Amino acid sequence: MSSSFLKGLTGEVVTINDPSYEPSRQEWNRAIKKYPLVMVYCERKQDVVNAICWAQRRRVGIRIRSGGHHYEGYSTGDLVLVIDISRLNALKLDKKRHRLTMEAGAKNTEVYHFVGSKGYVFPGGTCPTVGVSGFTLGGGWGLSSRRYGLGCDSLLEIELINYEGRIIKTNRYCHSDLFWACCGAGGGNFGVVVSMTFQLPKLRTKPITLVRFFYVGTTKKKQEKVMDIWQKWLPTLDRRMTLVTSFYNAEGEGLGIFANGFFYGSPNRARKLLEPFMKVEGFRLELEELPFLDAVKKIEETYPPSEKFKSTGRFVQRRYSKQELQAITELIQQPAKGSVYAAISFYALGGAIKEVGSTDTAFYYRNARYILGFQSVWVKNSAASANQKWVRERFEYIKSITEGSYVNFPISNLQNYEREYFGENAERLERINRRYDPYNVFRFPQGLR
Repeated sequence: MSSSFLKGLTGEVVTINDPSYEPSRQEWNRAIKKYPLVMVYCERKQDVVNAICWAQRRRVGIRIRSGGHHYEGYSTGDLVLVIDISRLNALKLDKKRHRLTMEAGAKNTEVYHFVGSKGYVFPGGTCPTVGVSGFTLGGGWGLSSRRYGLGCDSLLEIELINYEGRIIKTNRYCHSDLFWACCGAGGGNFGVVVSMTFQLPKLRTKPITLVRFFYVGTTKKKQEKVMDIWQKWLPTLDRRMTLVTSFYNAEGEGLGIFANGFFYGSPNRARKLLEPFMKVEGFRLELEELPFLDAVKKIEETYPPSEKFKSTGRFVQRRYSKQELQAITELIQQPAKGSVYAAISFYALGGAIKEVGSTDTAFYYRNARYILGFQSVWVKNSAASANQKWVRERFEYIKSITEGSYVNFPISNLQNYEREYFGENAERLERINRRYDPYNVFRFPQGLR
């Protein structure tokens, strides 16, 4: 690729001719196979400005990447310019006002270490290498969400570079419509977010309880029973506890149930809250009282450096009948050929999440009970199509018993996706997008139109 073609781009520019092209194009989900025209690693805001202007002059599509964790790979693409902001990751703490200002390329693990080492908690995500900006702009569910709200609920201000290469500061008082939209629908839309300011919870001197439980000798019947306990237990759960419970079928192990999460209280109180689950035979409970940062590290250790998977998630709005629970568990009884792990996971909502109105931010599904996640993981490339088809086919049943899709757990080929992701906020979001990105410069599959 000629230097004259690339003229105007700054930062580290990677093209197909470079030795670093292959590792640079890889997403965390190794099942994503996309081949960008150019990737730019931005090290200052001006690099982002230059990249946006260059792409428009050259009529090249733009994708925005921080952690590279988009389930369907929309942070990259074929023959596009990838604006990679992962090196824009400076962190600054205002201890007087308990505020964190971060450049938008910072990852969960970087933020957790920075604030946790200073005695703060942060309502971030679970996977260490996820970009905090992508997590937050899609709403942001994590293991502190029922206590402190979604990631976007702590946001105070955003700096965004628009289609003209202009920096816009947005908060509740300035460009408030754009700020509203970014709190749940900002990922890839409107412009490139380069900085975010969060209000942190006040210093925490007490430890938290890391909760883990599983069952010995899991059967399909046991999975159904535990699902039923979960759906009856969750609506009145102490908001200080947030759990994700997975019902899985793993190669070499078979059926299983595993839950983990945080409780902002004592192990004794956590044990009391989990008593309903103890009624099912084979229950095993592990409770550890730890400083917040140590609890986060234990969760992070469970993640591999990368995976090959197809995964998605929908919002559950009601209690399921016995027949529906049987049908849900049936989904994973026969995994796809080559699958090493197939799972249905329940991500607890409610608590502080529900205290924000459905139209107060772009994240619409505040009143949902939990997110129903569904996935299959494989190792061999030859197993990809069978596993992707397996998830896609079973998704149709999940869609029929749920209402709305979580934009951070997206799925391709979703009909009427704007309505599915954003509910009654979809039309307002389209109007805001027309105002801030009138030429649809930041377009991508399932972007606002």
